Amino acid sequence: MKLKFSLIAIAIFTLTFVDAQEISDTKFGKGLINFTAKDSSFSVKFAPRFQVRSISSWDHDGNQYVSPEHNFIVRRARLKFDGFAYSSKLKYKIELGLSNRDISGANQFNRNTPRYILDAVIMWNFAGNWELWAGQTKLPGNVERVVSSANMQLVDRSLLNSRFNIDRDLGIQLRHKTKLGKDFLMREKLSLSQGEGRNVTEGNEGGLQYTARVEFLPFGTFKSKGDYSQSDLKREEKPKLMVGLTYNYNQNAVRERGFAGDYMLRTDGTLYETDQTTVFADAMFKYNGFSFMGEYAKRTADDEIATEADGVTPTGDVVLTGNALNLQAGYLFKSNYEIAGRYTQTNFESITNRAPERQYTLGVNKFVVGHKLKVQSDISYTTVDGNEDNITFRLGFDIHF
Repeated sequence: MKLKFSLIAIAIFTLTFVDAQEISDTKFGKGLINFTAKDSSFSVKFAPRFQVRSISSWDHDGNQYVSPEHNFIVRRARLKFDGFAYSSKLKYKIELGLSNRDISGANQFNRNTPRYILDAVIMWNFAGNWELWAGQTKLPGNVERVVSSANMQLVDRSLLNSRFNIDRDLGIQLRHKTKLGKDFLMREKLSLSQGEGRNVTEGNEGGLQYTARVEFLPFGTFKSKGDYSQSDLKREEKPKLMVGLTYNYNQNAVRERGFAGDYMLRTDGTLYETDQTTVFADAMFKYNGFSFMGEYAKRTADDEIATEADGVTPTGDVVLTGNALNLQAGYLFKSNYEIAGRYTQTNFESITNRAPERQYTLGVNKFVVGHKLKVQSDISYTTVDGNEDNITFRLGFDIHF
């Protein structure tokens, strides 16, 4: 009922502004609604988006590939609001997710409710090159995760990202940028957060999470923030490079992957806690239609095997530790067709009982209006422990107002 009321309220809000201004000077891809108060005391941009795709998957049974499984899904459906409040130096962002994949994950620590809120954050430029962020949003983790799902080069993110990213959390972030020369730019990002991911409502379990990231841009900034958007849609006239390093420490983490995974519950109702550390090294490069992204990730834990209160008996939960490498590149032709490829490998500690994975992906894209309206397809060949395992073909489209 609450969701239905919220959607009705959003619809009324939208129709009110559309009716108030029959002809708008905005255009597709720049937001459905762009409103600024007459006294410039606030602004609102409303930009819905969704992704629809089909998936066909063939598993290998040891002798041959079996009949494929087919699936059609709305992978993402989002409502995004952003702008400024009171002053242009105080910005905000609210993003809501409505698809099943967006809202799944109900548990006792979020009152068994859907997880609608993706981002709810304010960003205050309080002095010079300093910004203070507060609320729920993405942590300054690996570049692939921070790139919006609206701006991906392949149909979805890599195995490295799905196994090792640190995603979103509730807390504060301090951000700064420093000029090291005429073009050379360094950006520093620090975060203190709750440590259990988004939409947690039942207090803070375990300890806090600490994240630090530094980025180097030796050739200056990318066009249109292209360091956090895949594919070289702006066709950089000069080489542009970003190299980033991230360190994340989740003290007394209570979930198998820090921010995500099962809560490591004991039979007596308490939670198993262990310190988890995740590090990332990544790079983004673009020049004249060519783009490259490389990432390395590694997660460790003090004690990977969760135990009962006696400190000896295993509970069955294990922290997902190991490392991964992801390499991705593409070339955009002047016809706005793009060919892209990706290689990903994951290696897990033997204690996790998970076999290493290798995935090879080839994709073809057609950008109609950049990332705002595009058709994408890719085919992936995945092996587990060196054996033939799976072929997956995906086809989908994105539309972002």
